[in-house]
Amino acid sequence: MQGLMMDRPLRVSDILTYAEETFPEEGITSQTVEGGLHRLTYAQMGRRVRKLAQAMHRLGLNKGDRIATLAWNGYRHMELYYGIPGIGAVCHTLNPRLSAEQMQYITYHAGDKAMFLDLTFVPLIEAMVGALPKMVFVILTDAAHMPDTSLPNVYC
Repeated sequence: MQGLMMDRPLRVSDILTYAEETFPEEGITSQTVEGGLHRLTYAQMGRRVRKLAQAMHRLGLNKGDRIATLAWNGYRHMELYYGIPGIGAVCHTLNPRLSAEQMQYITYHAGDKAMFLDLTFVPLIEAMVGALPKMVFVILTDAAHMPDTSLPNVYC
């Protein structure tokens, strides 16, 4: 059709692709929950997001699944904002200021199949895991900082 403003669909993944192509060496810096700063470029983040998408598929997460995030603003959470819609799943953030009952209601109502959470929130989710739907939990940390946890189906 002539006269359209864009020559391709507007997708979340296109924002990252544009950043990778236009600013591949621009830096992204974030504070980590484990302590310290983490730096990477848009090109590196694009590669990490594609690996994240593959990992989510290996966990059984697919198009149409609802995936909760409970995390602070950091590079891992940013990667989820691109990786989850990248596989066609629905990303929704849980507000850590909500009560446990409200978070339980939201996860059941959404039908969450997975939850990605920061280390900070592991005790909170452990306390209410019995009242949550059966799902996969992914703690946003590396193996060296992985806590001992009672969460079932947990990965890092």
